[in-house]
Amino acid sequence: MPSVVNYDKNGIAMEKITWGEDFSVGVRDLDAQHKQIVIMVNTLIEMHDTEVNSEIISDTLTKMTQYAIEHFQKEEQYMLDYGYPEYSSQKKQHQEFKKKTTDFCMETMLHKTTVPTEIFTYLKLWWTNHILTEDMKYKQFFNDRGLR
Repeated sequence: MPSVVNYDKNGIAMEKITWGEDFSVGVRDLDAQHKQIVIMVNTLIEMHDTEVNSEIISDTLTKMTQYAIEHFQKEEQYMLDYGYPEYSSQKKQHQEFKKKTTDFCMETMLHKTTVPTEIFTYLKLWWTNHILTEDMKYKQFFNDRGLR
């Protein structure tokens, strides 16, 4: 499937995330949540030329952040329930993500003009890296314990 590319005001390409099997962590409900998050990130990327003071950006970012928090809670609960050894590392990354997105929300309210591009870039890179690198570390661990 070809990737869709949008460009910001500065002509910087903002390629949407293309979901594929390589994103599957092997746990149905976590995969479903990851897909929803990718859809939300892609929705933000589609708003590439939206102004920083747009309620659309603020609302979408808020909804995505709230959904991500629910996802982190579910993921962390599985880690605790199954004794995942890298729980504290994951939890720390989740906390850093929450802080960064809160900062973006504040910057949006202050009308910082570079926020849209920063948000799109950060969210795309963070989620792609987090799912493909960090979350993949637990795939085999959970699957070996019957969580699918």
